[in-house]
Amino acid sequence: MMRSQYQFGSLYLESRKNGPDVWVYRWRESNPDGGRQLRKRIVGSILDLRTQAEAQKAIECFRVNVNQQAANDATRPRNIGKLVEHYRSIEMPMDTHDAKRRSTKLVYQSSLECHILPRWGSYGLGAVKTIEVESWLRSLKLAPASKAKIRNVMSMIFRHAMRWGWLEQNANPITLVRCSTKRLRTPSMLTASELRLLLDALPYRERLMGVICATTGLRICEVLGLKWQDIHFDVSTADVLRSFVDGVIGPCKTETSQQAIPLDEFVIGGLRLWHSETAYSKPEDWVFPSDRKFGAMPLWPDSLRTKTLQPAAKRAGITKRIGWHTFRHSYSSLLAHTGNDMRVVQELMRHAKLSTTMEVYTHSRMDKKRTAQQRAVDHLLDRPSATSGGEVLSAAG
Repeated sequence: MMRSQYQFGSLYLESRKNGPDVWVYRWRESNPDGGRQLRKRIVGSILDLRTQAEAQKAIECFRVNVNQQAANDATRPRNIGKLVEHYRSIEMPMDTHDAKRRSTKLVYQSSLECHILPRWGSYGLGAVKTIEVESWLRSLKLAPASKAKIRNVMSMIFRHAMRWGWLEQNANPITLVRCSTKRLRTPSMLTASELRLLLDALPYRERLMGVICATTGLRICEVLGLKWQDIHFDVSTADVLRSFVDGVIGPCKTETSQQAIPLDEFVIGGLRLWHSETAYSKPEDWVFPSDRKFGAMPLWPDSLRTKTLQPAAKRAGITKRIGWHTFRHSYSSLLAHTGNDMRVVQELMRHAKLSTTMEVYTHSRMDKKRTAQQRAVDHLLDRPSATSGGEVLSAAG
């Protein structure tokens, strides 16, 4: 048997019991589990390729592909932990402003460090199975939305492996993982009277922040990202250009979020008064600066929530779960309940999709539901709207 070694394989002549001898090319390649396996390919028979030189020429193109694949395998992560390291270095540098916001990167980091890596870090890329991931997610004592985020981060990691050629394009085991996103609890929404009680219980600075959130739908990170140069008192608008998240100034959540918003004259009056009282009133100053940082950074929203907002809600007799985002939910619902077109509500809320406005932020109150129901029943029974249900039932009897 003639044998000639190659850099990434060998070409030799193999005897057959029936038929002519054949040229065989053998090489080793990495498998999805991180191991190595021997592969072979028949190049042709000795009748077609009479010399070793002819066989080498026939296999040359394929051998180049094998070499390229081997070079790629040399950098291929051997397990999920190494794959995550590569993803972080390429897609998630924390010190740069790229397509992903810093807050998004922090959410990804939390999912990776607290859940994915402890459970799957030692697994080979091909050892993760759909059903196993699905069962694991079901066992986690987390809200459905949190489980869905973990699932999406895992899928993103595998897509990264496919982009780099370490997995086949249809080899993402997370694609078929089922994970519900149904909320376990409806977000709190305050009525107009509850909002007034809460705002009256707040100190002036925090009250103004709450009024802005409750009358514009701005997220607290966007309110804290406002500078005086963003406020246009002459036309009663504000430019939303940045947000303050986890101590870092960055872009808004989405491009749709980065829009000018109208300000009610009540808000404009409050801002004028605050502008005259604050020690930081230059155009480049923050509207709500931190005194501890001597105006260099905005206030910290978490401490404002726990030390000021929630105690104020308790003093006002409000027992609902309260956070800064409660103002945004309440604003959306008030816009809908006062008869506004949902497209206008969508633009005021700066949602990219109308479905977000309809499904997440706008909640129907019981009195609104009862009124809508009564109108439908009035029409069904052909009764005047002032007629009571008991009278109609008596007449029917």
